[in-house]
Amino acid sequence: MFDVLATISPWRLMAIPFAECLVLVGIHSYLGLHVIRRQVIFVDLSLAQIAALGTTAGFLAGIHPHSTGAFLFSLSFTFIGAAIFALTRTKKRHVPQEAIIGLVYALAAALVILVIDRAPHGAEHIKEMMTTGNILLVKGSEVIKAAIAYAAIGVFHYIFRDKFLAITNNAEEAEAKGINVAFWDLLFYMSFGFVITISVNTAGLLLVFVFLVVPAVIGAAITDKFRNQLIIGWIMGTIVSMAGLTLSYWLDLPTGPAVVAFYGIVLLLVALSLYVIRAKNHIKALRNLALGILALGLVVLYFEGLKKVILSNHHWTHGEYSGVRMHGPHHKKLSATQEYDNMDMDAKAAALKHSKNILKLQKLFQASKTPDGKIAVAERAVKIDPKAGSKMLFQVLASNAPSGFRDMALQHLKKICHKKFDIDLLTADHAAQAAMIAKVRQCLTTLPASSNAATRTPSQPGGATNPNGAAAQPGMAVPAESSRPAARPIVPHHGGLHHLGHHGEPR
Repeated sequence: MFDVLATISPWRLMAIPFAECLVLVGIHSYLGLHVIRRQVIFVDLSLAQIAALGTTAGFLAGIHPHSTGAFLFSLSFTFIGAAIFALTRTKKRHVPQEAIIGLVYALAAALVILVIDRAPHGAEHIKEMMTTGNILLVKGSEVIKAAIAYAAIGVFHYIFRDKFLAITNNAEEAEAKGINVAFWDLLFYMSFGFVITISVNTAGLLLVFVFLVVPAVIGAAITDKFRNQLIIGWIMGTIVSMAGLTLSYWLDLPTGPAVVAFYGIVLLLVALSLYVIRAKNHIKALRNLALGILALGLVVLYFEGLKKVILSNHHWTHGEYSGVRMHGPHHKKLSATQEYDNMDMDAKAAALKHSKNILKLQKLFQASKTPDGKIAVAERAVKIDPKAGSKMLFQVLASNAPSGFRDMALQHLKKICHKKFDIDLLTADHAAQAAMIAKVRQCLTTLPASSNAATRTPSQPGGATNPNGAAAQPGMAVPAESSRPAARPIVPHHGGLHHLGHHGEPR
């Protein structure tokens, strides 16, 4: 990550994410035991995908993905999914419910892609929702809210535990006892969907699935008693989460995928250990284990040799659509600015929260390729140096960025200039926009100059640039410094950070 995160103590940085992991382990280990006994392993993925579809639909309607409105959209979609799963569980099933769950997942995933295709920066939204989430940047208030919500679900399940466990263990016997299976199944899946809707927002779909399944699988593999399975799941989930978060920090790995991978490693080790312990002939079990390790080594050697053969033949390494050839592991790691651009707006704001160096912010602003990235930098810069920050906002406003981001910049500039600038950027013609931009430019020239010359925003020759580096339209130039020479422009070199060193530090 870039320098603003490097100043934070690792224990302080990981404390809140670890607390979130504990909260997730507590409720998901319990629900995971129900899922395993019901043999509907992928219901979590399906409900999470439906929740993502709801958030995506709200996003397309103009609702921020991390707002209360988006949560209500997502929860409503999830309740519809819960009703589908409750109604499709019948006594005589010609089609397994797992097939229905998989079909719902596939349809929801397809609809997410179709819907998000109509939204700006849709790929980033899918990436966050489906994979990483933003657990590293989760807020303490979010952890508390989640803990309260999960506790309420836990109390609900404890009160009606007899009915839920009866249906989970044997639905036909439960129905014979007079329990309305369809009704209680609906309540189970609705409560389950409520938990998933909250969890996916911070942890991402894959991490939530692992929290649900792996601790429950480990507990179920060790003992048959529900209570003991739950205790083992809690203990293992706590230990593995702590270890995964620590490794992700010290090895500089993405947090969510690192925890998922570590869960997989622990599950494999537990399975191998139980295989040896429960074997009738321990010597034979150890021999089989050694043979398995040897076979794995041979597979690794095979692919290593295959790679050398392919790389030695130039025609095998290039396809019809191949681009620049990778020449080493150093090309695989994203630059600091690329990592920043891949974050969502909340994560960008959180990452910049502790930055106080206006020069670094100016360089990050110029290097960032996304309008939301530039907006986040400008918002932080305004708090440090209003003059420099307002110029950044003006560059976004005067660029060819999508109207939504230009409107965000305009809203900030209204507060800085204490003027209304009433205009709809989506429908206004070029003349009206040019007139508005001229008024904003005139306002910014009256702002007091910064007391430190080093904090001035580099001026752009020929006018402002848009987030893709293209020049703005005539008449939309950035306001010049009054009675001060223009600074030497800082421009990304061939799409990279030519002016930045390792991890975004100035050379």
